[in-house]
Order: sequence, then C-alpha cells, then structure tokens
Amino acid sequence: MRKLIIALGTLALMSGAALAATVDGVVREYIKETKVITLEDGNSYTVPPDVAVPAEIAAGMKVSITLDDDDATKVTGVTMAPM
Repeated sequence: MRKLIIALGTLALMSGAALAATVDGVVREYIKETKVITLEDGNSYTVPPDVAVPAEIAAGMKVSITLDDDDATKVTGVTMAPM
C-alpha cells in the first residue's frame, strides 16, 4: 500500500510539471533591472523576483520560458535553449 501511495504521489508531481506551458524564442532585448525579456516575435515576459534568470542571457540567445499552468502570464522558469 505504501508503495502505491508513493507511486501515485510521484505521478501527480510529474504530471503537473508536464502540463506547464513552454515558450521558446530568441531574445531581442533583456532589461536586467526590471527582469523583462522581449523575444523576437514581440512578446515580452516579466520574470518575478523569485525566479532566476541565467547570467549569460543576452540579445540573440535562444531561451525557453516556462509559464504557470493556471496563469499563462506568470513566468516560473527561464533556461537557455540549445541553438
């Protein structure tokens, strides 16, 4: 029974992460002071203070921006994507 509960709990955690939306794009501009990332497609994302932004982020670099599943405007993660 205990193994079943652990397995179901793990599945629930993994499925939540799998449902998060991800946006991939090339950075047009990054404003460090306000943590705003603008992609070449014109969409801008404000990164909350508690979410880390890779130190090497700069214009021309490809990034993956993870958005909250319940609030698609809330950024929950930023990672560098392979070129």
